[in-house]
This record gives sequence, C-alpha cells and structure tokens, in this order.
Amino acid sequence: MGSEYDLAVIGSGGGAFAAAIRATGLGKSVVMVERGTFGGTCVNTGCVPSKALIAAAEARHVAGDASTRFPGIATNAGPVDMPGLVRGKQDLVEALRGEKYVDVADSYGWQVRQGDASFAGTPDAPLLHVTAPDGSVEVIEAAHYLVATGAKPWAPPMKGLEEVCYLTSTSAMELTEVPESLLVLGGGYVALEQAQLFARLGSKVTLLVRSRLASKEEPEVSKTLQEVFATEGIRVVRRAVATKVARDAPTGQVVAIAEVSGGVQEFRADQVLVALGRRPVTDGLNLDSVEVKTGEAGEIVVTDQLQSSNPRIWAAGDVTGHPEFVYVAAAHGTLVAENAFAAADRSVDYTRLPRVTFTSPAIGAVGMTEAQVLAAGIRCDCRVLPLDYVPRALVNRDTRGFIKMVANAESGEILGLTAVAKDAGELAAAGVHVLGKTITEVADAWAPYLTMTEGIRIVAKAFSTDVSKLSCCA
Repeated sequence: MGSEYDLAVIGSGGGAFAAAIRATGLGKSVVMVERGTFGGTCVNTGCVPSKALIAAAEARHVAGDASTRFPGIATNAGPVDMPGLVRGKQDLVEALRGEKYVDVADSYGWQVRQGDASFAGTPDAPLLHVTAPDGSVEVIEAAHYLVATGAKPWAPPMKGLEEVCYLTSTSAMELTEVPESLLVLGGGYVALEQAQLFARLGSKVTLLVRSRLASKEEPEVSKTLQEVFATEGIRVVRRAVATKVARDAPTGQVVAIAEVSGGVQEFRADQVLVALGRRPVTDGLNLDSVEVKTGEAGEIVVTDQLQSSNPRIWAAGDVTGHPEFVYVAAAHGTLVAENAFAAADRSVDYTRLPRVTFTSPAIGAVGMTEAQVLAAGIRCDCRVLPLDYVPRALVNRDTRGFIKMVANAESGEILGLTAVAKDAGELAAAGVHVLGKTITEVADAWAPYLTMTEGIRIVAKAFSTDVSKLSCCA
C-alpha cells in the first residue's frame, strides 16, 4: 500500500485550505493534491485578479468623472497601458499566492502533491491515484477524502463558438490590449462586473441578457444597474439569446446572431466574452468507482453536513453546486474537518449569507428577496429608500442606487436587505446582524452619521415615518 493519511484533499483553494488548517489543528495528518496552479480559483483567476482590475478601472473612471461630480476639481483619464495593468495584477496575484497559500501550507507542514488525482479501490475502501507530471503514480490511502476542486467557466453548445476563440472571465483578464468593442453574453455577476470593467477601460460594450440583469436579485437592482450602464455607454439588450457566432473574415470581428424578443438580430464586436455560468470540476476524478453521486451539472451531491453518498468522501466549495463564494468554500472546509474528526454534526445554513457583486455602484444583499418572502407564504412589508435620503451618498455626490428592506408584515421581523450603492458590500455585511431583529429595534438603534450603514436605520424608520421630513440626524 502507498502513503497513509487522515485526510486527503483534492484541490488547493479556499475550501481545501480551511479543511487542511482545521484538520492539522486537530492533530491529523493531511496531504493536498493539486493538478493546476496552487491556490485555487480565488487568488489565481477569480476574486483577487478580477477585483484588482475592477479597482483600476474604477480609478480611471473616477478620474474622468470627478469634474462633473465635484465643482472645482479638474481631472482627466488617459489611455490604458494594458500590459502594465495586467503585469501589476499578476504581481499582486503571485504575492498573495505565496503569502496566503504556499507559505501557509509550509507553516502548517502538511504534504503537497502536484498531479492528477483519481479515485480507485472500492466504495468501502477508496484510494487515490495521483499521477505526477513525470508520469509516476502514487497511491494514497486516507481515513477521509475531501473533493474541493471548484468550478470553471461554462459555455453552452452554440454553433461556431469554439471557432471564434471566445473569452471567459479567466482569459479576459490576460488580454494585453483593450478590445475596441466587446460583446458580453450573460446577465449574472461575472457578466456585469466584466462588462463594466472593460467599458471603463475603453471598450464599447454590448450586453446580451436572457431575462434581466442580476435576475436572482430584487427587480429594483436590474432597473438601477441598467440605468447606470446606460450612462456609461454600455448597451443592454434584454430577452436576447445568442444562437450562432462566427468570425467575419474581412473585418476579423465576431458576428453573433441572437433571438431578441421574438425576432432575430445581428451583433458585431471585436471580441465576445461568454459569462453564462460556471460548472463544477469533477472530470477525471473517477467518482463512479467509489459510488459518489453527482448531479445534472456534475456537482457532487452532498448532505447538509457536506458528506457525499460515500461516507468517507466529502465535498466543499463550488464543486458542490452551493453558492459560489470563497467564504462559503472556506466555511465548508472547516465544517468538513470538524464533522470528520471532531465528532461534530454541523450543517450548512445560508439564512444569513451575504452576497456582493462588485459593479459600481455595487450590489449587496442578505436574506430573502420580496419574491422569496411571498413564495414562502409570508405576508410581506417592504420599503425602498432611494440614496437621495442617505446623507453619505449626498456628500459623495453619488445617489445612484437604493436600500431595500423586506420584513414580516405581522411580526416586523426583518427578513432581507438589498442595496445598490458604493458600499453595498458593507451594507450587506451589516445586514447579516440586522436579520431577525424587528424594524423598530433597527430604527431606534445607534447609527453613526455620514456612513452608508446609517441608511439601514433610515430605511427602517421609513416603515413608520415620512423620511423626507427628517433632518440630517433625526
């Protein structure tokens, strides 16, 4: 038999690291297997690089916009040095990968293997075969296994798509030139962030959306973002489904044919970015051999305790098909280690899970939407507070957006909070601690003046007060 461990982890992202850290803290031996770049999606191709570029594009946009927002300020935005921007992004990625992943693994002392992992053995006695880059195979036996292989961008079967060298959220961040024009397929968080990013870097962007922007969030979000995008020159085409793409030989442009509101339209751009979702990475793992069930999208089916259909094999993060946030993956990893080795019986609970889309203004939300409350059979009461009533937004000279609070009409319990605002992520984080409180409790609570979070108190007061008649601090 080969090497033996308490826990064998496939993957090296947030969920994998959280599990390895907790298991090591419990005195367990751990081996981590990675077939690609160490550190997983977040640091390499997801959160860190995308938000670094979004911040850079925001700085350029503010430079070009400041003179219209603030009297007495004169600024301008020059052309983008895209190779320099990408190099800076990559320097940050490599620094964080070293500090937060490579160095952390070294400090805890668990074993790391580079190679392709696949299950072998039997359902009752699963093993891992790890094929190294040189072709050698190591057999690993563990008391428990964790699959934390994440997800990757997905593209639908579409005529001509493979021939046009389409962009994904990963490859788009490696471009060394800003496309003169860009066609984005999708309306979710990746599509929204990437569309605005490239528009602010200088691309002429068209967004083809099947239904509406951010369709899982409140309808007010879609309306506000569409208005914001219009002011920034981003064309949004709703109820549009691309069916065919091709390269036009004379111009080199991508030509997309799309069904739009019952008709057919043609769209042209220098590049096309497909942002229509992600799919769990389970290919090559040979899960059937150890009787691990997967769902329609390839996700590993798990219990609320994150155990697969094989009691010795667990899954964490995007590969489960659960909400695709790195902090969810990290919570999963810790939970798995405690359930496997600390005799815990913890379950995942997304009741107070905050979610953020890093557009500008950003989208932040926690809890239930109005539609979800009504679907649950709860009588709903809600208020939508335009940012014109939030002093911080007035001082910022940016009142694009709103704060919406959803409550149980009978008990007054706050069930959900959604914001479109500059600091919507912080509002969602504050909302985690607001859920479950009553409207009256929040309306009467302390709130520091000239903060965006003061808006939560104001929207709570709006249930019983005409906030247009309030003074600044009352």
